[in-house]
Amino acid sequence: MVDSGVALARVVASFPLKGTIISVEPYGDGHINRTYLVLTDQCRYILQKMNTNVFPDAAGLMRNIELVTSYLQDKGEETLDIVPTNDGATYFKDPTGSWRVYAFIEHTISYNLVPDASVLCDAGAAFGHFQNVLAAFDASQLSETIAHFHDAPSRFRDFQSAVSDDSRHRVESCRSEIDFYMAHTEWYPLIMKGLALGSIPLRVTHNDTKLNNILMDATTHEARAIIDLDTIMPGSLLFDFGDSIRSGASTALEDEQDLDKVHFSSELFEAYARGYLRELKPSITDKELALLPESAILMTLECGMRFLADYLCGDTYFAVDYPQHNLVRCRTQIKLIQEMEDRLTASHRIIDEVMEELQ
Repeated sequence: MVDSGVALARVVASFPLKGTIISVEPYGDGHINRTYLVLTDQCRYILQKMNTNVFPDAAGLMRNIELVTSYLQDKGEETLDIVPTNDGATYFKDPTGSWRVYAFIEHTISYNLVPDASVLCDAGAAFGHFQNVLAAFDASQLSETIAHFHDAPSRFRDFQSAVSDDSRHRVESCRSEIDFYMAHTEWYPLIMKGLALGSIPLRVTHNDTKLNNILMDATTHEARAIIDLDTIMPGSLLFDFGDSIRSGASTALEDEQDLDKVHFSSELFEAYARGYLRELKPSITDKELALLPESAILMTLECGMRFLADYLCGDTYFAVDYPQHNLVRCRTQIKLIQEMEDRLTASHRIIDEVMEELQ
């Protein structure tokens, strides 16, 4: 769905953009917010209509982004640059929705897929640097824009409810997958318990560490800015590291139906960890370091459990292309978890060796 030209013109006029507007066109392939590229005779901007179904607290979300980007800018980092409205607000709200504008970050590219281990190493370095710069930021200032987003015990309770309700009568068709997640209950409190006890520090977390959320310089291919900050929240860096490994160290897409193609790559794990720790070494704690391999297992458990719960509930959250799509996704995650568990000692050895090299 595309917004009308009249509505877009009214929204754009609410921001003090430089120059005369030439065009406002749909832009990118994001699935959450509706994004447009605004071209003027002087520069370009990104206009977004925020998805308030996913993020009902637009004010809290924009406050999070404003706090983090202001902090990064004060540290001399390139980041998203919010263009305030004519009234000085961080976003504009009208009957059509909630809108924001960012300055366009020129001369950049991004990757959707990992072409080789060196690119994954650079991705690790980009997110490690992002985390390290924000290490002194008081994450308690941030609001939780999606409640219990990486709260694995809460996700497990939701999963148990989906199994018990069996609203679509699908439980019997995936009993072995359900049993797999029921057998891993000791994993789910791992990070949340550490945060509650203070043994794991509360940090700024990005929570969507996909490769295409890193803007690389179009000439040097070096990371310039981390984007898509909607899920910036207080949490643990283990959330981000674990989810990066879940997606980045897999040899197949998360909906690959041929499980023989799905493997956990120790080479890709090492590449990401090497870049990540190179940047984060000054601020990572011993406890966080010790749990990096476990975080990959936990985040893969959480994601797979969410896929399976959604399948049991009738596919109400994740978009599906066919009836068993979410069950297929769940099975790829189980395959990854099994290989991660088999290589847990080896993954710890990789972390130790990387840290020794960085001494």
